[in-house]
Amino acid sequence: MDFDLSPDQVALRDGIRSLARGKFPIARVRAGFDRSVNDDLAATGVLTLLADGFGHADAAVVLEELGRALVPGPVVWGLLAQAHTDGVPGGVPDGVPGDVPGDVIGGVERPVEDEPALVEHLDALDVLIVLDDRGVSRLDPAALDATAIPRPLDPLTPVHAVDRLPAGERIAGSQEAARWRLVGAALTAAYAIGMAQACTDLAVAFAKERVQFDRPIGSFQAVKHILADMAVRTEVARAAVHAAAVHLDDPATGPVARAVSGAKLLAGEAAVANGKAATQVHGGMGFTWEVDVHLYLKRAWVLDTVFGSSDVHADRVAATFPS
Repeated sequence: MDFDLSPDQVALRDGIRSLARGKFPIARVRAGFDRSVNDDLAATGVLTLLADGFGHADAAVVLEELGRALVPGPVVWGLLAQAHTDGVPGGVPDGVPGDVPGDVIGGVERPVEDEPALVEHLDALDVLIVLDDRGVSRLDPAALDATAIPRPLDPLTPVHAVDRLPAGERIAGSQEAARWRLVGAALTAAYAIGMAQACTDLAVAFAKERVQFDRPIGSFQAVKHILADMAVRTEVARAAVHAAAVHLDDPATGPVARAVSGAKLLAGEAAVANGKAATQVHGGMGFTWEVDVHLYLKRAWVLDTVFGSSDVHADRVAATFPS
């Protein structure tokens, strides 16, 4: 399997990286998600990648760059919802669920009975997608009886608790829901890889600048080991993510579910571990609001809970091997 990006993918990566630098500097990211963020992503075709004929490998390249910039909002759900059925098994027919171009589309997995659903960016949503074992449904967010969580784990991702989600309008069946979960897990893993890389870059830059005992702290062996582990962790997980995307594009490559679960597991662990390591390299400053690494760590903790946690995917990988 060739993990080198094609020339087109390199151009795509560079274009999205340029977009992120120009449109989504950290000051805008810190302001949180609003409709203008969704409009900028939609205008550049990010939210319709899968519908426009790009493969999952291409989408993974894009999501990695968005994760590197910590671009806020329900990007993965938007990508899933805008995908066509043509050429994308398990996609959604044209016009469903967002009938108006530029709709802000979010999503949530229906919780087990008697547990509240936690819906992100509820106030900004035009459409809410709900996944469960029976299929995919769409809801009107304005009709939900929701309570805002005063202090969400990720300060840039507002969360509302909904005691009971209504049934909604069924738009796809159980097979399509399973496909949504697979693709959603792979794209979330790609976003997490971008965060893991960003934490590595931030830690390396700080280690070169921070001087202790008249030497940059990056010259100390203990810090070098931390940075090296971060880099290796990111590269291993990146290989798994790109492999999962290739499996989604060409299921004949091998077991798709195992590849996706392995990618989500490794990417989630890399994002969380690198967030912690970057915080450690920054010392006491890493816990302050002014330093960006804590935002990556908190987002990584949140993303580990969507489309299956690391523990869930570890069990799924283990279950694919004979006992």
